[in-house]
Amino acid sequence: MTSLRRRYVGSAIGAVCGLVIAVAIIGLLEQLGGGHEPRSFARGDVSPEMAAGPSPASQESTAVMSLHDAPRTLPEIRFADGSGRALTLGAFQGKVILLNIWATWCGPCREEMPTLDRLQSRLGGPDFEVVALSIDRAGIGVVTDFFDEIGINHLAKYIDESGKAAGQLKAVGLPTTLLIDREGREIGRHVGPAEWDTPEMMTFFEQQISRSSDASWTGRASTWAGHPANRSLAPPSLPAALVDHDPAVTDATRSSALTGGKYS
Repeated sequence: MTSLRRRYVGSAIGAVCGLVIAVAIIGLLEQLGGGHEPRSFARGDVSPEMAAGPSPASQESTAVMSLHDAPRTLPEIRFADGSGRALTLGAFQGKVILLNIWATWCGPCREEMPTLDRLQSRLGGPDFEVVALSIDRAGIGVVTDFFDEIGINHLAKYIDESGKAAGQLKAVGLPTTLLIDREGREIGRHVGPAEWDTPEMMTFFEQQISRSSDASWTGRASTWAGHPANRSLAPPSLPAALVDHDPAVTDATRSSALTGGKYS
């Protein structure tokens, strides 16, 4: 056998061996992976667990709201309506309240405000109200201008120029939204923006409106369904960072954003 033929035969044997090894590796991977083709969840594929639907423990909340294990007592906060009339949350007792703490200088707050307006339009009435409480130190005028600018027609104007309400309610970012039962107790909370007017949200709030305060309470702190719409929303704004955007903030009041609204 010539040297050329020997090299040819050796190359052929090497190629065959490589093919056998490749086939063996593919077979091993199929055994480990159960023979399933790779999934791309970005294309909308779901796991068998997700396709089967939510478990009974998570069926109650299909919204972006995390429900507490039990209702929580709230401090008495003071604020004013658009005409300057002094109010507390007691003015809404008997209703289920969605209390949204926001400010015109908070970008995520501005983004979600139209969805709160549409929620109020759909469900607002004797049993439910969205209370959008601004903490703008510049006064009710900037709230009115913002509402007019983006066409808010169904939300009433409420303001706490002192900013104390946010501290009293332990709002760690803006927007912060509290779900409050008919007895004035906090039953759920969400920090950050959301789309509050999706069909899933409407169903969720209708469930909360229909339940009595204590008789059927089944809240779960672990229940969390994430954002109801498949789009990216801005993260919550931190008071320490955003307070500098309020034109009414001075050096004397800037530190109050992190001290519960307590002024020296």
